[in-house]
Amino acid sequence: MTNDSVLTIGLLWHSTNSDNLGIGALTASQIVILEEVAADLNLKLKFKILGWRDPEPSYIKGDNIEVVPMRARDLLSPSGLWSSARSCDLILDISAGDSFADIYGRQRFLYNIIAKTNVIASWRPLILSPQTIGPFQRWWTRLLATVAMRGAKKVVTRDKLSSDYLRELGLADRLIESTDVAMRLPYELPAPREDGNVRVGLNVSGLLFNGGYSQDNMFALSADYAAVIHALCEYFTNQPGVELHLLGHVNSHNHEVEDDYRVAEKLAAKYPSAVLAPRFESPSDAKTYIATMDFFAGARMHACIAAFSSGVPVLSMAYSRKFAGLFGTLGYDHLADCKAQTTEEIVEAVTSAFGRREELKVDVENAFQEAERKLVHYQDYLREVMENTKRAA
Repeated sequence: MTNDSVLTIGLLWHSTNSDNLGIGALTASQIVILEEVAADLNLKLKFKILGWRDPEPSYIKGDNIEVVPMRARDLLSPSGLWSSARSCDLILDISAGDSFADIYGRQRFLYNIIAKTNVIASWRPLILSPQTIGPFQRWWTRLLATVAMRGAKKVVTRDKLSSDYLRELGLADRLIESTDVAMRLPYELPAPREDGNVRVGLNVSGLLFNGGYSQDNMFALSADYAAVIHALCEYFTNQPGVELHLLGHVNSHNHEVEDDYRVAEKLAAKYPSAVLAPRFESPSDAKTYIATMDFFAGARMHACIAAFSSGVPVLSMAYSRKFAGLFGTLGYDHLADCKAQTTEEIVEAVTSAFGRREELKVDVENAFQEAERKLVHYQDYLREVMENTKRAA
């Protein structure tokens, strides 16, 4: 250990201020889990957040949290990530939840590989925290990813599909299956309501609405996502006693193509009876708001996790296998597939789920118990590693 009483943990590809509140949710939840384990072991922790340089103010703060902002050159410089890793006792790499894949482009994949290689070269223990692994669609990305994962102490997946993929790559000896750490994101319990309205939360993905980063249906959706959203707004704003809330989970001031809020704002202008949720200041603020809903649908996975983990019946509108992988592994199979279903089929799936929301609520409660059980697998492994590190000091 770098200090007699403090274990220094590097949190790679985490963020305390990301516009994507899902990445912030991973960071906040990871810290909560680690602090709980450390309390059991009578350990004090210091966190080094190793992520991209970002001028936005932090919404996750603490006397034991140090943000080490990185630029691309820091991945290659000995005084950059390698040096930061050397100052840690343990590195937990979460790859922003789903970025350890090649579906987001060559550059993001290579940044991930170089960062993992840096940590391995620093001779510090590397653990890949619960995340989606892959897909790696090219032979060379699959090879590099496999080599990098061989250098890790453990690779913790958040779904069975990723676990099966690791087994195909010959990495069963590195595998632990858990679930998304954001299941533990703190939030405030909603106060009782007496207005009698049914609140429906609709999370609109700016990225999908605008056609992806390339703005030409980058994710090869079979449905017209914008048409789906308009149809759902029409449906819910015309239902008696229903209060439609439009909310974003990625609130980007600098990248309009992925900003949920701007799209929600335009929709609220077109459907004036809908409620426009505020730009949330933190992941916990977003979850606290989502927890007041009676039904929720969305295409941002961590917005759906916020609903699920606060007991709200939810239907995800999936655009990648991470949705089916995560929720299906927990036994929650209520899903609309934007890559396989038509516009009309997705609208029908959402409205049908709304009609069956009491049934979904029971399924959420049962599946969340499975999520808690799976998170214990991750916690137990962290306890083992941190205890061994403490003894070796």
